[in-house]
Amino acid sequence: MDDDRVYSEDPVAMARRWVQAGARRLHIVDLNGATKGRPVNAEIVHRICEACPGVPIQVGGGIRDEDTIQQYLDAGVTFVIVGTKAVTAPHFVADVCMEFPSHIIVGLDVKDGRVAIEGWSKLARHDAVDLALQFEQDGVCAIIYTDISRDGMLNGVNIDSTVAFARELAIPVIASGGVANLDDIRRLCEVEGEGICAAITGRAIYEGSIDFAEAQKLADCLATHDKK
Repeated sequence: MDDDRVYSEDPVAMARRWVQAGARRLHIVDLNGATKGRPVNAEIVHRICEACPGVPIQVGGGIRDEDTIQQYLDAGVTFVIVGTKAVTAPHFVADVCMEFPSHIIVGLDVKDGRVAIEGWSKLARHDAVDLALQFEQDGVCAIIYTDISRDGMLNGVNIDSTVAFARELAIPVIASGGVANLDDIRRLCEVEGEGICAAITGRAIYEGSIDFAEAQKLADCLATHDKK
């Protein structure tokens, strides 16, 4: 948080930009909320939902109770990502999956097989795969697997660890952390059959090492080829 970088003063305009470039889903993290333990940028998320109707939006950061989830869903968010609360109070995931079926994703930020919480400030003792298997049983839609040693570093996706993780689960895994260029997109598409349904990219598209429209076109082309 002490080394943040501002890419735009207008998150709503930025969301429109990615939708116009062909984004099929928007991934939003309330970074302030992740460290505060409560939503801080919810109003901006609501405005993005209004500006991008029809585009699935998933939101994480500071989501620790049912009321927050309900407010986001009412605003037009499609998927709510639970992170820290999923690790510190695992029963919470089962409860919200029952209350909000088909809307809950768990985000696991992983380093050396262990899960980091509270904006990556602490390492929990839990094994990532063991937790994921429990959340799968609870009914989550997907797991976001973030290799925090790679996130934001633009040094490539940890394909091996992501695939090993995905192979343990029946639900989809969303890859996150380190996506740097079109080769990463290509490599992820090659292992889609292992249960990796999507990838999150942030810094790479803001700094230009990935042309988002080209990346989506490449993913579409590879997916079409695999189905032939």
